[in-house]
Amino acid sequence: MNRQLNIDVPMYRKIALDMAGRICRGEFKEGDRIYGRSTLAGEYNVSPETVRRAVTLLEDMKVVKVSQGSGIRINSKQNAFEFIQRFENKESISSLRSDIKSLLAQKQSIEHEINSIVSKIIDYSDRLKNADPISPLEIEMDDDSHLIGKTVTDSKFWQNTGGTIIGIRRNGKLILSPGPYLGFEKGDHILVVGQMDVLERIKSFMKE
Repeated sequence: MNRQLNIDVPMYRKIALDMAGRICRGEFKEGDRIYGRSTLAGEYNVSPETVRRAVTLLEDMKVVKVSQGSGIRINSKQNAFEFIQRFENKESISSLRSDIKSLLAQKQSIEHEINSIVSKIIDYSDRLKNADPISPLEIEMDDDSHLIGKTVTDSKFWQNTGGTIIGIRRNGKLILSPGPYLGFEKGDHILVVGQMDVLERIKSFMKE
């Protein structure tokens, strides 16, 4: 019966892993002489060259010994186990890296969409300010405000004012969707949305 192997890694490496697994399970024991390359090629339904590469990999890891006349002999069950562990650890790291790349791509896409929406809100604010009760308000930070040096989270801005910060103008640049750890600085202009009475509460809070 031909053994079926996955194709997410090179076939010769899969064959080497399968053979190492058979050694760990006791199908092949230390000192045993196993099939010749041609026999293994037929068993795995691959070319002799693919089997040669698999055996060479196992030989490099001291799992088997290959010698003229004696063929392939099992050298170490422990080395077979370590070979499998090394491969699994490498695959786990590779998988985690792939997951991180995927999550970062999703994060970038979400941030781009948020920034696009916030930009539209700001762009429309002048035209909608008379009709929209939550159009953005732009408030300049006083030089002596107690908020300077604090982060958005530390200031408990929303809890104290009911206003939501959607952007900060700083040194001629617009910071959209500032995170909770962004610190306030002198000269900042804060863009906030909230109910109609939020402006007075913000001004009062900033001067406390």
